[in-house]
Amino acid sequence: MKKLIGTMVAALLLSGAVARAEMVDRVAAVVNRDVIALSEVEKRAAPELARINSAVREPQKRAEERARVLKSSLDTLIGEKLMEEQIRELGLAVTESELDAAIADVKRQNNVTDEEQFERLLSGEGLTVKSYKDFLRNQMSRMKLVQLKVTPKVKVSEEDLKAAYTQYTKMESGDAEVHARHILVQVDAKATPEQVEAGRKKALVLAEEARKPGVDFSELAKKKSEGPSAADGGDLGFFRRGVMVPAFERVAFALKEGEVSEPVRTQFGWHVLKVEERRAVDVAPFEQVKGELENRLKMQKTEKFVEQYVQELRQNASVEVKI
Repeated sequence: MKKLIGTMVAALLLSGAVARAEMVDRVAAVVNRDVIALSEVEKRAAPELARINSAVREPQKRAEERARVLKSSLDTLIGEKLMEEQIRELGLAVTESELDAAIADVKRQNNVTDEEQFERLLSGEGLTVKSYKDFLRNQMSRMKLVQLKVTPKVKVSEEDLKAAYTQYTKMESGDAEVHARHILVQVDAKATPEQVEAGRKKALVLAEEARKPGVDFSELAKKKSEGPSAADGGDLGFFRRGVMVPAFERVAFALKEGEVSEPVRTQFGWHVLKVEERRAVDVAPFEQVKGELENRLKMQKTEKFVEQYVQELRQNASVEVKI
């Protein structure tokens, strides 16, 4: 009897502790036995939430957009949890030697010659060596799962390639490439919403300054940009679509020559862009772009099959959404 009473008391105390913890950090979802905290969802959604807070003025519309972004981020996290379970069940964890080889490859691609330089490179993106290793390990494990369960289903036919090339020629014939510069206000990947907003306001001031008559954007970038291209006046050279991150690209190709953008949010922080020049580009022949088109189609089909695979996992799992 004493043991039973003691167990009941412990359970009550535990439930009280859980309740207090939930007041601090609400539970967003339970996936089988794994909990996803609301703070995880908000962290994943932070860049989009910052964009909504700055771009959407009408309260009801802003609330609807926030709810949509939070739901999308939660769905992504649920999918990742389900894939992690499959990785454990199938024994697809990444070994230390595989991880070391991948990091060595990253260093080689970025011309990193010592550990201190590598730490500085990661720090510039708001990462530590440990957090980057954790991120890379998770990505590599998921890739193993995708290669096992999804990749065999992905097929690209010659007809697929020719249809893609037809679409490609339609897009490219009227397209251009742009020569742009940018000023970066760095925001840590783990920044709070208040820090993100402070960065946006700082970038907004720089955008207003850049639009003033007689201001040399290149010189302003040299003095104020916090990115690696600052020494070159923020020069990004000429680039075509598909090179830059989507948010950055959308704004760059919407600007006219000489126009300065509003602050644009990416994983690196807030950017202020200026398009120096636009020029038309010739459409490459089929054989020249065939490999690129094939890779793009494989990626698109892989993403589609991964979504289907995650939905199958979700149908067979216990998923309780609490927000």
